[in-house]
Amino acid sequence: MSEIGLIGKKIGMTREFFKTGQSVPVTVLKIEKGRVIQLIDKEKRGYNAIQLGFGGIKNSKLSKSMKGYFSKKNTEAKKILKEFKVKDLEQYKEGNEFGIEIFKDIKFLDVRSKTIGKGFAGAMKRHNFGGLRASHGVSISHRAHGSTGQNQDPGKVFKGKKMAGHMGNKLRTMQNLEIIKTDISNELIYIKGSIPGSKNSEVLIKKAVKNLKKLTMSEKIEILEKSKKAKDKKK
Repeated sequence: MSEIGLIGKKIGMTREFFKTGQSVPVTVLKIEKGRVIQLIDKEKRGYNAIQLGFGGIKNSKLSKSMKGYFSKKNTEAKKILKEFKVKDLEQYKEGNEFGIEIFKDIKFLDVRSKTIGKGFAGAMKRHNFGGLRASHGVSISHRAHGSTGQNQDPGKVFKGKKMAGHMGNKLRTMQNLEIIKTDISNELIYIKGSIPGSKNSEVLIKKAVKNLKKLTMSEKIEILEKSKKAKDKKK
């Protein structure tokens, strides 16, 4: 079941306290339940996948073709449609709903979202350049990015040159983020650390792709407590 992912909304950041008094910064995500709209067969498309729908939308905002599609599938209209490749289609049926419970036994997640758009930014902000000298003949170009081109040969600026330009508003994936806590009743998931994007931005969460042998916070605390008890017994 962990082959599929869910779409949520970034609420903001807070902190969680463990019994030992250790505080951990967490990002709170409000997760929406995904409904299976369509099963995609290998014979038709060349791969097995399921199409999940997230979030409600008014029928007046749908195109004619989408109205027909949802009425054909006999389901309420969904704002976002997302495909997830799966190995077997046997455990999925059209109309099934999935929530946070699919991440019950999973410790680490990959989170994909859009970074905050900063607009047009200079080289110092965008690429962390040092800028030119603050004195000694430097005039009106303290925050300039310096030389960009070459001589007559090759006589051009190469593609990918770090210069001023549009910053942010790009899809980024944060890998191996630890699940600190889940609140199934309120459909909230608490993830360790920060994730890209502003508040109320759309976030896609999936099971971590990499196989990790990393310890979680609770496991680390358990090891510390055991070592303390062992030391106390020796005394």
